Amino acid sequence: MLNRRGFSVAVLGSASLAFPALALQARPERTRVTIAVAGKASIYHLPLTVAEQRGYFRAEGLDVDIMDCTGASRALQAMATGTADVVSGAYEQTISQQLRGQSLQAFVLQGRTPQIAIGVSTRNLPNYQGMVDLRGKKIGVSAPGAATNMAVSMMLGRAGLSPDEVSFIGVGTSAGALASVRSGQIDAISNMDPVMTQLEQQGELRIISDTRTLQGSLAVFGGPMPAACLLAPQEFVAKNPLVCQSLANGVVLALRWLRSAGHADLLKTVPESHFLGDRALYLASFIKAREAIALDGLIPSEGPDTALRVLTRCDPTLRADKVELARTYTNEFARRAKDRYGV
Repeated sequence: MLNRRGFSVAVLGSASLAFPALALQARPERTRVTIAVAGKASIYHLPLTVAEQRGYFRAEGLDVDIMDCTGASRALQAMATGTADVVSGAYEQTISQQLRGQSLQAFVLQGRTPQIAIGVSTRNLPNYQGMVDLRGKKIGVSAPGAATNMAVSMMLGRAGLSPDEVSFIGVGTSAGALASVRSGQIDAISNMDPVMTQLEQQGELRIISDTRTLQGSLAVFGGPMPAACLLAPQEFVAKNPLVCQSLANGVVLALRWLRSAGHADLLKTVPESHFLGDRALYLASFIKAREAIALDGLIPSEGPDTALRVLTRCDPTLRADKVELARTYTNEFARRAKDRYGV
């Protein structure tokens, strides 16, 4: 019978055979790591799920616990209180939190676009003509203040509407979001897949804005908009560089796998609970969002500028000159993982 230490050695030994480069990396500063995430079942966080399910984190010597939270703010709160060490969330959170006095750093990219689509209910707004028709309406978002909220606020602003002219309602990113549209509780929704594809294919939603593709994201944000990342307090990154390297390695390996994974492979890897009861629709969602998944874990050099511009446009009270973008991210870990695994 193996004890915990013996088990760790055995895992690392087998990992060295599967991934020879792992033998070159020292043992992480700690073995247990908790990652907080909002909406783990969404395709937005698919690389994290793949890294977990395929054992890439275990092969790196980490025992990772993924804590699924009800919203992005709850995930950040879990990290702030020490319940979680790392957050899997939107890159722009590093900017908004810096303005609140908390220094966070993104260290590996999972998504090249926010994968957010905005749609109107075909039941409540069958004669929808444009964004101005949303004045006075109820719009579902994953959670108030989340990236889904930011995306629709930006689209409203372009149409000359203030976010105060609509009502935002938190509906989550899974069954609750589906139920809110189907019951008629909301008139429009800003959300992610597989929710949006399911509603669209079943004729319950008309998509009016889409960032699930690179072209669609560019049209909405005007530049590359980094999305899902692993991010942590700068102090944690500085004190635990080998942990961050191991996490980045796991995500980059997941990105490499996703680039060539077949549909059958994906269905075997992703937990059944993520399919929302329909495997075919999940695959359709994956196909639609596939190009949004990061290729190598690197945050594009223009991405932070785009995110800052979007944030200040959504909230004019934010002071762009108070933000030090260079402190919000590092590509050191992702670049090392990319070089190590030939991604």
